[in-house]
Amino acid sequence: MVRFTCKDEDSAAAFDTLVGETIEAIRQHEPGTIVYASHQVDGQPLQRIFYELYRDRGAFDAHEQTEHTRRFLAAREELLASVEVDWLRLQSGKGTTS
Repeated sequence: MVRFTCKDEDSAAAFDTLVGETIEAIRQHEPGTIVYASHQVDGQPLQRIFYELYRDRGAFDAHEQTEHTRRFLAAREELLASVEVDWLRLQSGKGTTS
């Protein structure tokens, strides 16, 4: 899970465009990416949260090496005030193998 805080409203709009382009490439080229979802945060117009779920560590590593992900990582820097990453470990859930 990743929380992004954009610099301002213009940056947030540009970030959303960049995200849309990136997610389309992920849909087309990453069978090992099970979920890659971008969320707006109610009451926090400059924040976005990504929830990402990969088949396994290899699928994540492959995702990180794609051209569209490298482009996203480079282009986002000028748009963001901060990035917070949380690595999650499943305890239990519905629709999971645990």
